[in-house]
Amino acid sequence: MLKYLFLLFPFISVAQEVFKPSPDAMQLVPLSVEAQMNADGHLDEPAWKDAKSIFLNFQVEPFQGKKASFSSEVKVLYNQQYLYVGAILRDTIGRNRYRSPNLKRDYVFMENDLFGIALDGFSDKRNALVLQSNAYGAQRDLLSFDDRQFDIDWDGLYRVRTHRSDSSWVAEFAIPWQTLRYPKTDGKAAQDWGINFFRLRRASNELTVWSPHPRSMSPLRMDYAGRLKGIIPPPPTATNIRFIPYLLENIRKTEGTEIGNSNQEAFKMGGEIKWAMSPTTILDLTFHTDFAQADVDRQVNNISRFSVFFPERRQFFLENASLFSAGLAPINAILGGSMYIQPFFSRTIGLDANVNPIAITAGTRMVYRSDQRNLGGIIMRQGEGDGDPYTNFYVGRYSENIGKQNRIGAIVTSKQSISKQQSTAALDAFFRFNQKLSFSGMITMTKDSRANQDGFAAYGQLLYTTNLYTAYWTNTWVTENYNPAMGFVSRTNIASNAIGIDMNVRKAWMPSWIRSWEPGVYTEFYHSLKTGKLIEQHIISGPLWFNLQNGGILGGYIEASVQNLEDNFTPVGIAIKPGYYEYFRKGFLLSSDPSSKYSGSFEYGWGGYYNGFLHTIDAKGRLAPIPFINLGLTWSRNIFENMGVRQENKTVDLLILESRLALSPRLQWIGFYQKNTTDQLNAINMRVAWEYKPLSYVYLVFNASDYQGMDKTTQKQQSFLAKLSYLKQF
Repeated sequence: MLKYLFLLFPFISVAQEVFKPSPDAMQLVPLSVEAQMNADGHLDEPAWKDAKSIFLNFQVEPFQGKKASFSSEVKVLYNQQYLYVGAILRDTIGRNRYRSPNLKRDYVFMENDLFGIALDGFSDKRNALVLQSNAYGAQRDLLSFDDRQFDIDWDGLYRVRTHRSDSSWVAEFAIPWQTLRYPKTDGKAAQDWGINFFRLRRASNELTVWSPHPRSMSPLRMDYAGRLKGIIPPPPTATNIRFIPYLLENIRKTEGTEIGNSNQEAFKMGGEIKWAMSPTTILDLTFHTDFAQADVDRQVNNISRFSVFFPERRQFFLENASLFSAGLAPINAILGGSMYIQPFFSRTIGLDANVNPIAITAGTRMVYRSDQRNLGGIIMRQGEGDGDPYTNFYVGRYSENIGKQNRIGAIVTSKQSISKQQSTAALDAFFRFNQKLSFSGMITMTKDSRANQDGFAAYGQLLYTTNLYTAYWTNTWVTENYNPAMGFVSRTNIASNAIGIDMNVRKAWMPSWIRSWEPGVYTEFYHSLKTGKLIEQHIISGPLWFNLQNGGILGGYIEASVQNLEDNFTPVGIAIKPGYYEYFRKGFLLSSDPSSKYSGSFEYGWGGYYNGFLHTIDAKGRLAPIPFINLGLTWSRNIFENMGVRQENKTVDLLILESRLALSPRLQWIGFYQKNTTDQLNAINMRVAWEYKPLSYVYLVFNASDYQGMDKTTQKQQSFLAKLSYLKQF
């Protein structure tokens, strides 16, 4: 199949090339003002009239290099307290038709009309602090590193307000200097920063930027950024400390033969301190750490031979996560292969082997970032759990930038308790050879004192990206005894190769409602390190896969699989005996515009599965008549026919209902219900979240669940908590 895709190359001209950064970067000189601005989304103060305007004229999507369809005007001011950014985003769609399915913070990028700022305060052309707003003032912010690693859940302290009309929408940002990171200054010398501005106009699915970059990259590739010239930021404050204490009341009830019968009520105090010791160094302290407001995990019925990777959702561990997340992960849902090799994964802290919370007594994290190197350390202590009265966790991370786009690093972890000590060490590297080709790799070892076992793992990944196609090769080795006690690995005792190519063809002969034809072939081969035998193989092809102009998808795929089971395998309770299995599957996906008031997707797959037959259905629907109301439904069904040792017929359903009601981006009610027929689970999570001042919250949370225990009886638990947090900046 791969050879047929390569045969397409002579017939596809590359009309839009991956160009290099311009040696004459675009420049903007911000206006220094004395007045205090009122960030209300109106830009009616006199200083805004005096500021120089720039325009986002370069279209990245859908037609690279074409002039933007609508004017986007940006101005920048600053005083001794704030950096101000004002954006006037012209449109004719109408004030009530801007796209925003919901008002949650850190919303999905491709679902919103939005404006964003990418700031490179150290001008290293690698790192970016990113602030965004949609047309209704909901915030999205993150930290980006080399446009490859992202701290999506980093929350910056800043204010943004918007105003909508029939001719435009306006966003006004007031960014405190304490939120920004830049070289040390005496408040007199001018600095030059890297900066870019970008806009997504969702009605036409059009991405435009100020400083041009190729379509195969994002606005966060800071070597393509423009220059913010001659800005004079104030010296850092003597303290720059952010103190966030909290008070919490928790009432909990359990009932069941396995979890016991109890009624508990507890009052808890704790908090966090964030100290920006310098523009490059941040110290975080946490005590009696609480994660009551964190999103609950989505249920998954795993029918693969891989361990399921559940992402971190707790805020303390999400900040600066990219520095400590060295390792291998899929590039997206399908590119790069399925393997995870993570020497450090923060979900191993504060959760037991059954994913039940363990109290965290205290901890600290220190991070140093500069244009030359990055350093980080974590020390955490958790209470009683997994048979130990306490456990200490230690993490150390170092990375050194080499040249303009390369990096080498090391990470070590140690998990210590009375019963055992488990450690991991790793060396990693990232090289960007040119604008298209990059390499990442790692070698890592583990040691377990109790089991007296050493383990080894390594990977290498080549990634080649152009406007026309993305190609990759991922190679991994993981020994049977590799056990990163503070990390995550998908599977052990394997040597694997994942090779694939994903094309992005755009031609004039295509219908206007199709943005791109994206055929691809993706292969994965897994061999046992102990025996050398092939144990798993997948070849997936999507010859008819189309991305639509409105953001929807119309696609079909075929998959050929080999499974060579050396041990018993029991997915969702169906026993499958060891043996060699070959099977073939087909499927299709239909997805509508994800930004519209009514959206949905439907995926259906059918074909062989080991010695039987399997139908899979994944259906999603969302109703968002206005941004303040969002209702979602997800239904997954697996229908097994003539499966396993007993030739079983079995149907497994997973149902998820979500709702989000908002009075504003800062006051929201979130409801979440899950039903899983695998263990007869019913779970409800309801939260009221009120951000009564920036990054200060009131939470009211109710949780209830019941499920079938190992003894086939029902286990029930309920909890209600009220939490108040307050941010004080010194």
